[in-house]
Amino acid sequence: MKRTGAKNGWVLFLLMLAGIVLGSFVGTLTEHISGFSWLSYGQSFGLDSPIVLNIGIMVLTFGLTIKITIGSILGMMIAAIVYRFV
Repeated sequence: MKRTGAKNGWVLFLLMLAGIVLGSFVGTLTEHISGFSWLSYGQSFGLDSPIVLNIGIMVLTFGLTIKITIGSILGMMIAAIVYRFV
């Protein structure tokens, strides 16, 4: 049985994901506005060029890049606050 008042982990995951996406979107939109350009400041992590694996009948390409910006961090913080009240 599910406890009364227990929060769902999937809701937190989806809210965090939405916070990251919306925060990055706002950071990208405000990139050229002088007062809000700091929202797009961040760092990228990952592979510069993808890894290609050719196994004869199939070619697999692996690559991952993560960009963390101030806007995405703020979006995650807002998502966590919203989760507390949901």
